[in-house]
Amino acid sequence: MLLDVTDEAQGRATVRGAVESFGRLDVLVNNAGYGHSHPFEEMPSEDFRKLVEATFFGTVNLTRAALPVLRRQRRGLIMQISSIGGRFAGPGQAAYHAAKWAVGGFTDAVRAEAAPFGVHLMTLEPGAMRTGWGKRAYDNRPVIGPDYQASVGAAQDQLESLWGNEPIDPQRFAALIVRLSRMEQLPSHLVI
Repeated sequence: MLLDVTDEAQGRATVRGAVESFGRLDVLVNNAGYGHSHPFEEMPSEDFRKLVEATFFGTVNLTRAALPVLRRQRRGLIMQISSIGGRFAGPGQAAYHAAKWAVGGFTDAVRAEAAPFGVHLMTLEPGAMRTGWGKRAYDNRPVIGPDYQASVGAAQDQLESLWGNEPIDPQRFAALIVRLSRMEQLPSHLVI
């Protein structure tokens, strides 16, 4: 099943379908998002909004769809995959960092609201992972103006050698998610 996380109705339908298929919902893992390397000043507003819509509001939409089910069950776990980029920011990724910082704050607030009825939320903050994310974010990037070569251009050049050599193996990360989903005591944030 395809899911556009920016479409709230599709999110609700997906959660409904999961409950109809399995009888309940135990864990939701929100991992939507992408990067786009460009100086903030030169990034079209439409591109900025589109990235935040997918990366942050996709998380909001699916959390909104799942939370009533988990609340009625009085049990469940929502794992929000943020990023180490939700803790620090670098040049050329203003939209990405804004969205990932928002994921952490949003999750902290909803965690406090949902805790009394047995629903847990946590934010996972991985570093660079071998998923092709960086290459897609940096390939076919627009030419940046000369004033931003010293900041955004230098950051892009520095990260070039990382793509394809990221330290985190996505299969090991997926196994960690499964292990965490079986634990009773979970941290609020986990930097990986």
